[in-house]
Amino acid sequence: MAQIRPNKAKAKLKAGGIVNAVGGLNDPDAVDAAGTLGMDAVWFEGEHGGVDFLDISDLARACDLWGMTSIVRVGFNNPNVIYRALDRGAQGIVVPHVNTRAEAEAVVDAAKFAPIGHRGMFTSRQGYGVPDYLKTANDQTLVIVLIEDIVAIRNLDDILKVDNIDVFLVAPSDLAQSMGHIGEIGHPDVQKVIDDAASRIVKAGRVVGHTASIDSVGSLVRKGFRFFLAGSGDWLARGAQQYLAAVQAAKK
Repeated sequence: MAQIRPNKAKAKLKAGGIVNAVGGLNDPDAVDAAGTLGMDAVWFEGEHGGVDFLDISDLARACDLWGMTSIVRVGFNNPNVIYRALDRGAQGIVVPHVNTRAEAEAVVDAAKFAPIGHRGMFTSRQGYGVPDYLKTANDQTLVIVLIEDIVAIRNLDDILKVDNIDVFLVAPSDLAQSMGHIGEIGHPDVQKVIDDAASRIVKAGRVVGHTASIDSVGSLVRKGFRFFLAGSGDWLARGAQQYLAAVQAAKK
């Protein structure tokens, strides 16, 4: 009898571990090529990038081959948008600009079947051949909300009361913009708000996430962050710089 595919990222978080997701691999072949790198999840960009519903099945399928969790960031907090991405095969959902408790509750309601929520009654390619899929899908569906506006910070204590959200990811760029510091994610006031939000999330017993780079991830781990989105573009840029430097050094 077929069983639902386990969600690696969700399991690691539940066990108290750290989850590393990579973004920028919006092609099944690229995901397949990255399968040996040891990442826990791949983040597919449906808000700012070109990933659409038609793409999700093949992207999720490539993740399944390597045991990585497929996560889709949707464009907005709408029930059909959320559960349609999950129906297409994503194991996780990311919803932007969640600013109130009611908005957080709406995410859960759309992402979870009854008795937790009211996700539309359908299956998913993750459920093919799984007779109890509708009963077990809630346990394997990863839910991430983005805390990326100063109004969300003000409402954070209420937002944190919403159950069945796996990660509260503090997104720095939009947060900086909402604070009047557009393009200045390193501004001391922005960093102070991020650190305070992280402390409150951790104190509430919830998981806090952030974008991360080679330079920043060590400090973030020490602050209690446990879910990280790393951009493949950062790695590509670093690799290119190292390669070109090696070429120049060889010419001397």
